[in-house]
Amino acid sequence: MGRLEHFSAAAEDLGNVLRYISFATVVPVFVSVYYQEWDMVAPMLTVPLLLFLIGTVFITIPKGDKEPQLSHALCSVACIWIICAAVSAVPFTLGIDMPYLDAVFEAMSGWTDTGISMIDDVDAVPYTILFWRSLMEWLGGLGIVAFTVVMLSRTSLNPSRFYRSEGRSEAFVPSATRQGIEMWKIYLVLTAASILLILLSGIPVWDAVNIALTAISTGGFTVHSAGLAYYDNPILEMLIIPVMIAGALPFKIYYLMYYKRKVSLFRDEESILLFTLLLLGFMIILFDLLFLSRMDIYDSVRYSIFMAVSGITSTGFQTTSPGLWAPVTILVLGVLMFIGGSSGSTAGGIKLSRASIAYSGIVWWLKRSFKSQNVIIPFRIGNKTISKNDAELEISKHMLIIFLYIFVIFISAILIMHFEPMASDSSDVLFDVISATCNNGMVTGIINNELTPLSKIVLILAMWIGRLEIIPVIVFFMSIFKEVDGLRK
Repeated sequence: MGRLEHFSAAAEDLGNVLRYISFATVVPVFVSVYYQEWDMVAPMLTVPLLLFLIGTVFITIPKGDKEPQLSHALCSVACIWIICAAVSAVPFTLGIDMPYLDAVFEAMSGWTDTGISMIDDVDAVPYTILFWRSLMEWLGGLGIVAFTVVMLSRTSLNPSRFYRSEGRSEAFVPSATRQGIEMWKIYLVLTAASILLILLSGIPVWDAVNIALTAISTGGFTVHSAGLAYYDNPILEMLIIPVMIAGALPFKIYYLMYYKRKVSLFRDEESILLFTLLLLGFMIILFDLLFLSRMDIYDSVRYSIFMAVSGITSTGFQTTSPGLWAPVTILVLGVLMFIGGSSGSTAGGIKLSRASIAYSGIVWWLKRSFKSQNVIIPFRIGNKTISKNDAELEISKHMLIIFLYIFVIFISAILIMHFEPMASDSSDVLFDVISATCNNGMVTGIINNELTPLSKIVLILAMWIGRLEIIPVIVFFMSIFKEVDGLRK
């Protein structure tokens, strides 16, 4: 199958997704009208119009009679984020005269739930743009699910294969379409509850809505340049913590709690691991802040608990700059960011389930090395015991993804240190690259709008690759630069 034929096979599905998303992107126009920011109406209207137009063009491309393949879905998944970022950047350029490359960075950071910003003075930005940033993160939190619903309802792909390959969702109902609907219901309820909870801190409604949208999506954008430090409100910080955790928990838990009446929060392996790593990270960071950074006990507890939660959930909210901490403390926070939250959540990182399987796999391999080949040592994933061949395949796949994450981070950091020879500290560069690749958003200060264009492009690609968990991006580039007959599943 040639390149053009391969694209045409995926074009109709891609077009449907773009048109689906275009309707959601109209919402900021109503914000423009409400705040009477009339000069922002036209820039914001370009997004839904362009997405709908591009989607319509794709739909008109003849599909042919080729059977849909897994590679088509993966390529479309990768392509959708590039198109959305490119189109969503337009209001930043037309509305606030932002350089287009910086605007693409901002849009990609929004859609991928990263939360790193290229805007110097966020406080001076119109309400429309502020809400657009928050909405991108909120849509991006479950945007892949919406895409999956359309893709799987229009192709003959096996839903379980697609979910496992995409790596963002864990099936908890038989129908992929039903699962997407249920996840959106859960997401809406969690968002509404988050807004009400954050309002208890006493901050304005506008701020509460935007913080809730970016907290439950584990995004991290805020409406002030100083971030959450602007409020200097410990109550607000404590109220945001359960919201961040809620976004990083597997959504199947909420489904089981409501429909099956099973309170499985502390029986779920990923949830237990999330809280275990959170507690461990909190204790280590607290120790470091007390004895290495010489902070007082109040600030140490306040910063360590919030930043540990923000790191492991991949939200990226900051109440202080990690660049002020000891290098070993930054490393601990970087490890939390790298692992990230649960699969089937809005969080980034390699995911808790993948880290758990990798660890269990290493232990399993070591046990086998001390036993006779005739001795069968079972391997369990959750409550299921799987065969030796299936276990080796499953472990290898997860270890490969972890290796690819490390490879992307390593290469990106080297490139940026070459493009930015004046970068102050290699550990700070590595931390910020981990943050971008794992879609966290915490930064030490290395990433800003003074970076060279090449560094910005590297970070844009890192955010994109990390959001899609690498494999769809590899398939995407293979479909562009090589004939794809070998990709047929």
